[in-house]
Amino acid sequence: MKIKLKIWRQINAESKGKLVDYSLDNVEEDMSFLEMLDLLNEELILKGERPVEFDHDCREGICGTCGLFINGRAHGPLAGTSTCQLHMRSFKDGETIYIEPFRGGAFNVIRDLKIDRSSFDRIMSKGGYISTPVGDAPEANAVPITHDQAESAFDSAACIGCGACVATCKNGSAALFTSAKITHLAKLPQGKVESRARVLKMVEQMDEEGFGHCTNTLACQVECPQEISVSNIDRMNWEYNKAKILGKGD
Repeated sequence: MKIKLKIWRQINAESKGKLVDYSLDNVEEDMSFLEMLDLLNEELILKGERPVEFDHDCREGICGTCGLFINGRAHGPLAGTSTCQLHMRSFKDGETIYIEPFRGGAFNVIRDLKIDRSSFDRIMSKGGYISTPVGDAPEANAVPITHDQAESAFDSAACIGCGACVATCKNGSAALFTSAKITHLAKLPQGKVESRARVLKMVEQMDEEGFGHCTNTLACQVECPQEISVSNIDRMNWEYNKAKILGKGD
């Protein structure tokens, strides 16, 4: 396959970026999208040019670091697919592909396609965990949890924190990410002890980071590679209002 690329190049957050044209003549349709970028970088290095920087880690759709805007869509043309799980067979021979970094809210470009997602880490540090004694593994049936309850919590916990929800939202809202992290713990008995303090602290941090407000366009759910439901935002709002009325409880 022959592919034309228009890739966002930017030295750092302070500099102006621009789309730069590249072309590849030997792309195989079974290559992943990131393997195609690897191929481009190999050619750039051989030419003595600076390679394109982009985030990646597991390349298995688990870690959430690979998010790119591809032809105007977060993670590309396929639903429920992260960038690293996208393959070149989804594109046509001779096609021009536009590749840009995720933008929005508190996301800043570090260089080229690489962005700073540390705002997500700060939101998580405010309560995306449970406080519990550690040591020997607890007895499996010590805390009764129904199958439906566990499955529902897992659906929320499936969020990989890639930031597609922020990048695709016209307001740059992080409501879907934050709500998924709040909700999966709120659905489990282990998470209920700190539930009120958790939601207040995490929502407060989300606002401090500069993310926009949710206006229920549902774009976040459409572009989420894990197909996280916006019902999590409903649950977050309910938990937040309850905590405001009853107090944080700690």
